[in-house]
Amino acid sequence: MDSSRITLRPYRSTDVDDVLSWASDDRITRSTHFSTLTSKEDALNFIDKSSIPWRRSICIDDRSIGMVVARPGSGDDRCRAEIGYVLGVEYWGQGITPVAVKMAIPLILEEFPEIVRLQALSNAEHKASHRVLEKAGFVKDGMFRKYLYFKGEIKDVVLYSFLSTDPIPS
Repeated sequence: MDSSRITLRPYRSTDVDDVLSWASDDRITRSTHFSTLTSKEDALNFIDKSSIPWRRSICIDDRSIGMVVARPGSGDDRCRAEIGYVLGVEYWGQGITPVAVKMAIPLILEEFPEIVRLQALSNAEHKASHRVLEKAGFVKDGMFRKYLYFKGEIKDVVLYSFLSTDPIPS
């Protein structure tokens, strides 16, 4: 995939069909914090009513194929943010997500200058997500066993981090 075709931008209501095409796939939503979308109305609500402070559509040739999100902490946790991402199945394995995450890092750090640490909690079984984070310059900090409930199951998670002083890989 030619990385010049990959962009990040805020969602638009005109993305509804594209969002529905990837967010209606159970293979994607089984590892996300949102439910599978089943209608255009669901997709419009997803686009318009998110409570996530930082969210960008991953686009190929300006078509939405996924997203990158960041949830900054507050109070004593304002020095860090949790990052997440999702990509349409037909684009898996093409190197798009690591590029999008690398693009998101400076944007997040610029918009939230108090953040010195981006972190990701990744399901310990989700090796592809680990590779995405490592390619994007994140460092594996360790594993938390039986750390959280996710869609009814208690999961082990791997913690990755990227510090504002770390170089973004090229």
